[in-house]
Amino acid sequence: MKLHANAPHGPKGRAEMVRRVLRGAATAGEVAEDFGVSERTVRKWLARYRAEGRQGLEDRSSRPHRLPTATPPAIIGRIEGLRRQRWTGIRIAGKLGLGRSTVHRILTRLGLERLRKLSPPPPVQRYERDTPGELLHLDTKKLGRIGRVGHRITGDRGARARGVGWEYVHVCIDDASRAAYVEILPDERDATTRGFLGRAAAWWTRLGVRIERVMTDNGSAYRSHAFAGVCQALGARHLFTRAYTPRTNGKAERFIQTLLREWAYSQPYRSSLHRRAWLPRWLHSYNFHRPHAALDGASPFSRISGGNNLVGVHN
Repeated sequence: MKLHANAPHGPKGRAEMVRRVLRGAATAGEVAEDFGVSERTVRKWLARYRAEGRQGLEDRSSRPHRLPTATPPAIIGRIEGLRRQRWTGIRIAGKLGLGRSTVHRILTRLGLERLRKLSPPPPVQRYERDTPGELLHLDTKKLGRIGRVGHRITGDRGARARGVGWEYVHVCIDDASRAAYVEILPDERDATTRGFLGRAAAWWTRLGVRIERVMTDNGSAYRSHAFAGVCQALGARHLFTRAYTPRTNGKAERFIQTLLREWAYSQPYRSSLHRRAWLPRWLHSYNFHRPHAALDGASPFSRISGGNNLVGVHN
C-alpha cells in the first residue's frame, strides 16, 4: 500500500523510508515509488542517516552555511562603533561606502536603528514621603464638555458634538497617603490655579495636615510670581518637575489615569453637569474606601492620622 506523498517530509516518514531500505524490504527505487518521491531523495536521507543517525532526519534551516555576499563582521563592528558615536545611518553609509539600506538593516539587527536606543532609559526612581503634607503633587487635565454621549462610549467618532468647549480638572495628591482633592474649573490660568491651591490647602488644614512642599510642572500659571507668593504664604516650598519629564510628577499622572477610567469615562453622562455631580461620590469612595495597591490594599485616608480626625469630612 502506498503512503501519502507528503509522508517523507516529516522525521517520522523519513525514518520509515530509511528503515524499509535498511531492512532489505525494498530497494531505494521501490521505496521512492511508494512514498511518491525521487530515488535521489531516498538516497539523500539514507546518506544522512548513516552519517548522523536519527538526528540527520530532522528538519534543518534553509539558511546556507556560507553567505558570500554577507557583510563581514569587521564592517558590522565599524558600523556599530560609528553608530555609538551618534553618527546617522546616511553618514555611516557614506563613510564606509555601503548602501543606506544595508546600513539600516544592520542597525536594525543590532537594535540601534533609533538614536534613543543608544542610551538605556534611566532607572525608575521610586520614592514615597513618610508624612502627609510633606509633598503635594498638583496637575490639571483638560476634558471636553459633554453635549451628548461621546465617542468614548458609543465608539462613533463621526458623531462628535462640535463647539461645546472645555473644562479643566485640577488635582492635588498627597505623596504619602495618595489622598486627593479635586475641583472642576473653567480654565488653568494663573488666578484659577492660585485659587485652587488656596482651597486645597484649606482642605488639608481641616484634616490637620501641614503642607511643606508643593510640586508642579513648568506651566506658565505655576511659574508666575503670584503662584510663588501663595506657596510662600502657606510656608510651603515650591518644587518643579524636570522639563519634558512627566514621570517626575508620576503620582499625579497616575491618579489622573485612575480618575479618567473610573469616573470621567466610566459611564455615559447626559451632560457635563451630570458628570460633575458624580465626582464627589467617586472621590469620597477613592479617599475612604477604595483599596490602593501602593498602600498594601489600604485606603488613602487610612494613612492620615489613622483616620481618627476625619469624622467631619466622612459624610
